[in-house]
Amino acid sequence: MTAQTMPVRSSGGPGLPPVPWRKMAWVTWRQHRVALASVTVLLGALAVYLWLTGVQIHHAYAAACHPASSLACTLNFSGRYATTAVVVSIFLQAVPALIGAFAGAPVLARELESGTFRYAWTQGLGRLRWTLAKLVLLAVAVAATAGAFTVLFSWYSQPFFAAGYTIPFATRLFGLLGVAFAAWTLAAFAIGVLAGVLIRRVVPAIAATLAVYAGLAFATALWLRQHYLTPLFTHSLNPPSTAWLVNQWYTKGGTFAFAAHGSGIYHAVRQFCPAPNSTLSPEQCLAPHGYTVWTSYQPGSRFWTFQWIEGGWLLALSVLLIAITIWLVRRRAA
Repeated sequence: MTAQTMPVRSSGGPGLPPVPWRKMAWVTWRQHRVALASVTVLLGALAVYLWLTGVQIHHAYAAACHPASSLACTLNFSGRYATTAVVVSIFLQAVPALIGAFAGAPVLARELESGTFRYAWTQGLGRLRWTLAKLVLLAVAVAATAGAFTVLFSWYSQPFFAAGYTIPFATRLFGLLGVAFAAWTLAAFAIGVLAGVLIRRVVPAIAATLAVYAGLAFATALWLRQHYLTPLFTHSLNPPSTAWLVNQWYTKGGTFAFAAHGSGIYHAVRQFCPAPNSTLSPEQCLAPHGYTVWTSYQPGSRFWTFQWIEGGWLLALSVLLIAITIWLVRRRAA
C-alpha cells in the first residue's frame, strides 16, 4: 500500500494520539525552511541595500537641504538620488506578489499535486491540524518579516518626504509604508495558498497568484483607496503640499466646465491664451474669463487613518481566504 492508495483518516486512530502542536510547527519549519529562508534572504538583501544607500541619502540631505527649497537640495540631493528611489519603490511593489507566489502557492499545492498529503493525514495530524500548522506559522512569519522591513524603508524614505520631493500618499509608496506592506504581504500569501488548493498544481497556482494580486493592487491604487474617506475640496491654487490631490476640474458660473486634464482644457487655453501669453499657467490664463479650478484632496493628516483602513480590510480578506482554504481542505482535498 502506497501513500497514494492508503486510506485517509482525518485524525489519529486508537493508540495514535494527535501530534503536539510544537512538533507540528517543527515539521512545518523542516518542510518549508527553504521558502522561509528565501523570503528572509530576499528581504535581507534589500534591507542591506536600503541601509547602505539610506545612510548616503541621509548624509546628502543633511548637507544640501537647509533649506529644503534651495537649489543645492534640488541638484545635490533630489537630482542625485530621486531616480534611484523611484526604481527601488517600484521594485518593492512586486515583493509581496513574489512572496505570495513562491512562498504561498506551493505550501499546499505541492503536497496536493504529489499526493503526499494522504500520508500526512494518517500520522495523527488530521486535515484541520495539518492545514493550520502550515498556514498560521508561515503567515505570521512572512507578515512579521514584512512589518520589520517597513520600518527600514520608512527611514530610507524620510529625507524625500522632508525635501518635499514626494509624499507618503504617493501611489508607489503608500503600500510600502505603515501597516500596509505587512498587510499586502499577508494578503498575497493568503491568495497564494487558496490558489494552490483550488488548482492543486504548483506552477498554475503561482501564475494565478501573480495575476490576482496584480489585479487587486491596481484596483486598490487606482480606484478604491481614494474613497476610504470623503475628500476635501478647495479652489485655492496652492493646496497643502503634503496632500494627496485626487482630482482637479474647472467650473464656470458654478457648473462643471471641463477636467483639468484632457482636450477640454487644451482647447480653452488655446482660445484664451494665444502664443504671446503661453508662459501663463492654465489657472492664470482662465481665471480672468470666469473659470475656477477646483481640487479634491486627501490631507496628509489622514495618512495613518488610511493605513489602518487598508490594513484592516486586507487583514479581513486574508483571514477570509485562509478560512476558505481550510474549508476546502476539509471538504474537498481527499
